[in-house]
Amino acid sequence: MSSERNITVLVVEDEGIVAEAHAEYVRRSPGFALAGVVHTGTEAITFLNASATGRSGSVADGRLPVHSGETSEPAVDLILLDMNLPDLHGLDVLRRIRGAGVPADVIAITAVRDLAVVRSAMSAGIAQYLIKPFTFSAFSAKLASYREYHLNLAGQGISATQTEVDRALAALRPKVSSTLPKGLSPETLETVSEMLKNAAAPMSASEVSAALAMSRITVRRYLEHLDEQRAVARSPRYGTRGRPELEYSWRR
Repeated sequence: MSSERNITVLVVEDEGIVAEAHAEYVRRSPGFALAGVVHTGTEAITFLNASATGRSGSVADGRLPVHSGETSEPAVDLILLDMNLPDLHGLDVLRRIRGAGVPADVIAITAVRDLAVVRSAMSAGIAQYLIKPFTFSAFSAKLASYREYHLNLAGQGISATQTEVDRALAALRPKVSSTLPKGLSPETLETVSEMLKNAAAPMSASEVSAALAMSRITVRRYLEHLDEQRAVARSPRYGTRGRPELEYSWRR
């Protein structure tokens, strides 16, 4: 409905370029508005405390655009939280804001795949867990399902039926269809990705092919897909005879 206000989002991400990319993704997502961008756990807590008290202050570096809507509404509805922050682990930030009674929902956006961290984040009440790297379409799908969840609960007043609760929770776990190009499998993509993540130096398609006992043509398709997703960096390898061979390295 056109009368529904935007869901306001705080981006918590220590890498400047990545933080701006996520902020731009939020700006491009219908129904969402950027509340601010912070780069440490301490800044996130400071921002949320200021928002909760209705103040429009900022942290020391002054890089925070603050939500300027009605002060009776929460300045932050949703937090996009990185787990690897320079001062606090994302789980510590999550526990602190939950302990302080901050009502904002949290989507973990991180490269951390450790199941212990995933379980802890889920136990602490995150709404979604999005693993880097990802495309805008994957990001947009997570926000869209969250918005459906948010609106389902927001329209129920002070109580809800079982059906309404089930519908809201189902919105957070939509059926996911494969977004891989035809002929690529998630299992093989994971194998190629892990090879590059653990490699001590950039690898060519021939080297990955030999290491995994796969055809060079097949490996090249997976590497090109990872390059399109900006998961790997591709560069020419000089010093060999003939045309320079391409080599790939995982973006750390």
